[in-house]
Amino acid sequence: MASSKEYLEYVLDQLSEAGEVSSRAMMGEYVIYYRDKVIGGVYDDRFLLKPTKSAKALLPEAEMQLPYEGAEEMLLVDSIENRSLMAALLEAMYPELPAPKKKTRAK
Repeated sequence: MASSKEYLEYVLDQLSEAGEVSSRAMMGEYVIYYRDKVIGGVYDDRFLLKPTKSAKALLPEAEMQLPYEGAEEMLLVDSIENRSLMAALLEAMYPELPAPKKKTRAK
């Protein structure tokens, strides 16, 4: 099942306090970026985050779920209505995330 555009817009709205949040459609789902780093995504109308050390600490009750078959498990975010927690979470995760990959141009 693909995620709905409405749910994506809801997630982006809830994350808006953090600033610099964007998304990109990918095979019916959406990858979520914070300051150009991948933080997670929307999969089957579920908001899932990369399980960084700080994300696990700030969301200790979060369940681990597969975004799709063959992927690594991610944290299911149930407390998305708490905008200040979401902003703090993204800020705490940012230094733990890998830098964006440089795009190479075909010659």
